[in-house]
Amino acid sequence: MPEFGQYLDNESPVHSCDPRVKLLAVLAFSIVILRLDATGLILTTAIVFTFSWLAKIGIVNLVKSTRPVWPFFVMLFFIYVLFTPGTSILPSSFGPFMISKEGLYLGVYQLGKFLLLILTASLLTMTTSPSELTIGVERLLRPLQILGISSHNIALMVSMAIRFIPTLQREMNNIRDAQSARGANFRVGSLIGKIRSIICIATPLTISILRRSDELVEAMEARGYQPGQRTYLRELEFTRKDYLSLGVILLLIAFICCLS
Repeated sequence: MPEFGQYLDNESPVHSCDPRVKLLAVLAFSIVILRLDATGLILTTAIVFTFSWLAKIGIVNLVKSTRPVWPFFVMLFFIYVLFTPGTSILPSSFGPFMISKEGLYLGVYQLGKFLLLILTASLLTMTTSPSELTIGVERLLRPLQILGISSHNIALMVSMAIRFIPTLQREMNNIRDAQSARGANFRVGSLIGKIRSIICIATPLTISILRRSDELVEAMEARGYQPGQRTYLRELEFTRKDYLSLGVILLLIAFICCLS
């Protein structure tokens, strides 16, 4: 099963597209998603799933890649359901909490937006290698050099963060398995017990992150890395296919905005 942020090497029209086109598409869709109604969200979801099918990833694998954020979504859903005022569904409330029709609608609506944003970002990282992503971000941010901001340094930080997401997920799973083998139970218990279990995972995970950061810095210094302008083995160049892809994406966004 693919993990969030993991690149899948396939031969597809989406993989062969210029990374700048994909970055601009994700940015445009992200802005549009935040302003869509329910109809627009359904149309955008169908478009994202279509791109997933074209990339030979599959809808199931794309959805499963977002599993790390599911607990956050569940917690956010209950916050909307319990704290949104409106018409109560049940005949009685639970103290200060009330399950309302407006809360259910708002919970599903907002979670649909957040999930669609995650799916779009996951599709980008699955179809774009870290090196291509770095080059694409650097090229798009190159005008910032007029303000004295290094576009390469920003692109490097973004690519490093994406690159280590699967590594940190595996590290967290290893820590959880090791503590479960020593008798820890993360599934049952009171709320205080679950918070302590999270702390037991967060502490060694933080130490592991700091250790890996030090190792990465030492490896980069040993290879003579210096910040500043870089050259690349393959320079990006827009082709007719990339212009066509960008035009299709703009038409899709305009179509969604007109119907929503």
